[in-house]
Amino acid sequence: MHRRPRRDTTPPPTPSPPVAARCRHRFSRIYSMAEKTPALRTWPVRPVIAGMVVTAMCFVATVLITLNWFSSRSLLIDSAVQTSYYAAHAASEHARRLIEPASATLRTLSFDPLVTAPRQPERLARMRLLAAELIANPLVSAIYVGYADGDFLLIRPLENPQIRQQLQAPESASYLVQAVTREPQEPPAGSFYFYDANLDLVTQRHQADYQFDPRERSWYQKAQDRASTVLSDPYVFFSTRQVGISLSLLTPVSDAVVGLDIALHDLGQDLADLRITPGTELALVDGKGAVIAYSDMPALTDPAQGTPVLRPVDTLPTQALSTLRHIGQDGVPVSYTSEGRAWLGVILPFDALNRTDMRMLLTVPAAELLGGLQHSRTRMILIAGGLILLCLPLGWWAGSRIGQALEHVTAQAKRMSGFDFSRPPAQPTPLREVAELNRVMNHVSDTVEAFLSISQVLGSEPQIEAMLNLVLEKLVRATRCQGGAIYLSQQDQATMTRFAVVGDLNELGPQLHYVDRPKPATLQSGKTGARVQRIEFQLQGRTGEIEGMLVLLYENDQEHASPEFHAFAAKLTGMMTVAIETRQLIESQKQLFDAVIRVLADAIDAKSPYTGGHCERVPELAIMLANRLDAEATGPYADFSLSDEERYAFFLAAWLHDCGKITSAEHIVDKPTKLELIYNRIHEIRMRFEVLWRDADIAHLQALLQGEDAAAATAQRDQRHTQLQQDFAFVAACNIGGESLQDEAIARLQQLGATTWWRHFDDSLGLSTDELARLRQHRGPAPELPVAEPLLADKPEHRIPWGAHKPAVERGDPRNTLGFDMQLPAYRQHRGELHNLSIRRGTLTEEDRFAINEHIVHTLDMLKKLPWPRHLARVPDIAANHHERMDGAGYPRRLPGSAMQTTERIMAVADIFEALTAADRPYKPAKTLSESLRIMALMGKDGHIDTELFLYFLHSRVWQDYAAQYLLPAQIDAVDVAAIAGMLRP
Repeated sequence: MHRRPRRDTTPPPTPSPPVAARCRHRFSRIYSMAEKTPALRTWPVRPVIAGMVVTAMCFVATVLITLNWFSSRSLLIDSAVQTSYYAAHAASEHARRLIEPASATLRTLSFDPLVTAPRQPERLARMRLLAAELIANPLVSAIYVGYADGDFLLIRPLENPQIRQQLQAPESASYLVQAVTREPQEPPAGSFYFYDANLDLVTQRHQADYQFDPRERSWYQKAQDRASTVLSDPYVFFSTRQVGISLSLLTPVSDAVVGLDIALHDLGQDLADLRITPGTELALVDGKGAVIAYSDMPALTDPAQGTPVLRPVDTLPTQALSTLRHIGQDGVPVSYTSEGRAWLGVILPFDALNRTDMRMLLTVPAAELLGGLQHSRTRMILIAGGLILLCLPLGWWAGSRIGQALEHVTAQAKRMSGFDFSRPPAQPTPLREVAELNRVMNHVSDTVEAFLSISQVLGSEPQIEAMLNLVLEKLVRATRCQGGAIYLSQQDQATMTRFAVVGDLNELGPQLHYVDRPKPATLQSGKTGARVQRIEFQLQGRTGEIEGMLVLLYENDQEHASPEFHAFAAKLTGMMTVAIETRQLIESQKQLFDAVIRVLADAIDAKSPYTGGHCERVPELAIMLANRLDAEATGPYADFSLSDEERYAFFLAAWLHDCGKITSAEHIVDKPTKLELIYNRIHEIRMRFEVLWRDADIAHLQALLQGEDAAAATAQRDQRHTQLQQDFAFVAACNIGGESLQDEAIARLQQLGATTWWRHFDDSLGLSTDELARLRQHRGPAPELPVAEPLLADKPEHRIPWGAHKPAVERGDPRNTLGFDMQLPAYRQHRGELHNLSIRRGTLTEEDRFAINEHIVHTLDMLKKLPWPRHLARVPDIAANHHERMDGAGYPRRLPGSAMQTTERIMAVADIFEALTAADRPYKPAKTLSESLRIMALMGKDGHIDTELFLYFLHSRVWQDYAAQYLLPAQIDAVDVAAIAGMLRP
């Protein structure tokens, strides 16, 4: 708006930022901080305080239980380790008890005559002594002597059933003597002697395969190098398949070696007796992991070789010992998991057999070791839980005492958070801070309530006058003033006009001079006689122009005299200024946008003088039909309604429904004849007939000069003239494009087209670059003149290809992003004379019709590119779907009726009715009402338009109101509504 410049030359005071702008700034800061700060979960004060008490107790109980758990666990683990050490020591002592008596036996036998006896009978005579030693040492499984000449003598008890079965001993046999003797020049002879308990010989068995040579055994060879007893590594005995050790001693009185075997089976049983818990696993293994002693020794025969060997620890029934051997270290307790169970294990060195490479493996299930501790922990947890439950009422009571005072404030804060800023009844509280908080919350509620009321009015009331009255009323109430008034500037006026008033303000007139400055003034109240203060605020917009003035009247008290009151009122006026300016700006933009659309529609109509008014009449009819549907309370369209935003979107779509026609060529849109191409080419053809006419005259004159019969020559010329007149009249009639062209007419056109005339001028002169390029491309070198030309021709240069201008409307085109589904003709334009004259109905070729239909493609493409707001997002579809059909055979996207809303169907009906009744189209006569409605009924029957909507259009007689405004009187005839409706029946 134009404003009169200010008369006051002094610079105005710097206005404070409008309150709306400052609020937006603060809200944006708060919003950004809210986005950056994660939301915290809050809890009621009562359970919080109780929870703090309970949490503290739980924390103390947890710490105590945890410390007790770990200390008890450590004690149990230490106890288990000590027990393991004890078990290893006990096993070592047991091993020593096995070895020491055996060593004494060897020392005794090393001086016995047995070691010097040269023959087998003398040696067998000492068998009672050997048997006595076996009885005295039950852990000794065999006593034997190896002689220097290779002889060998061994005695063993037959107490083990497996050994008896393996050696096939007789039932009465209690001892077995195995002997090997060697005679010069004879092979070794092996014999088994079985004796009963009384040492009487039961039987003797010669063993030819018993070829034992003691000198090759390790116990014999090692004893040769030492004067003391030699202890072998644990190994599997060849005969009995038992794991044991051998002690051997070189006799001081001969070269014989005395030895004995001790089976370690009892050592494995002793290990089983040393279990800490029922699930404890113990095993004695060597450095390679072979099992030396175990409670349930595995089979010692190698399945692959069939020889007795020590089996690895991995073959034991439990994998816990194997896992312990791989992960454990000597003397270090380790906790691990094996076969889904938790274990506590330790590896201890074992040197009872004078070896350093033997280990005892001991592992205990953690559940068995710590079972009692877990029960103790559970008991302590239950005790702590009971104490917590007993103390919970105490915490709840403390929380209630404190929380009750805060709940009132919290409830009010919740109501404010829930957009309820009403003041609740005051409740006394002994807490000073809470009482102060109550007072502050009440003040905030009052202020925010007034502030939000003003904001609501500013944001929701579209009418400036109503908005100003409501805002002023809220502002006066919020500031506790006696009254106020708002004056707005008027265009090209020197005064401001009062638009809103609250209170009895007879002192303020309906107008305010523009030159008035905001300044305090004292007025006399007529009611109370108290002094009243007046203050004025400029309503200044973003551009610095004064939009109006706010005048407030208030009592001259301390509260209103404070600077805070003036600042608060000034901020509220800033919001009012922004609202006024924004409303005016939106209204101006809307008016500008509507005007631009109308200018575009007028430009499209003005582009073609024959279609003028189409872009204006279609919106009028569409809006008339939409308003009639919206008013229906019954029937199929009772649920149809348009909001203000939807109505405006429909209004815009109706005005823009043919905006794509701005790209359509006028000579195609307005093509009144078939040969129209910028101009009507019938004149070219008429000129060719003129040439043929003169050719007939020339032929007549030449005949007379040659002496032919004058009458005959004249008759022939006249006949030719008459034929040319008739042929041209026929071609001109075909060019009109009225009724349907029959096959006979097309054949006659082809026949006439074959008639030739002589061209004497170069047809490549004066052509544009494109025309010349097409001519040379299709014809090649120019023919020698003169040349015969057809009277009517479809020349190759008449066919203009698409080239780079091919539109993306076919379904398979990757450039087609809007879902077009149109059949593209072979050429962009076909200017052939026969091709155009042979059009059977109307004046448009297939190429022309596509060029016209393409306007809807441009319509959708143009509208889709515009940044429509959300409430206008459907404008492109409403505008571009009025050429779609209910049966899906329309264009440009072949949408079925189910994909179109009622608004699109209204547009289709309005566009067709206007096109049928338009009286400004040169290529067709104006149709009457009845004829137009009958055609539309047939279109509905063929699936072109919505039948139900057409019936409503027919019965509502909207067409009658439209006809009264836009149809010629000759077009308005009687309409049989029932008969036309009956055409839609199957």
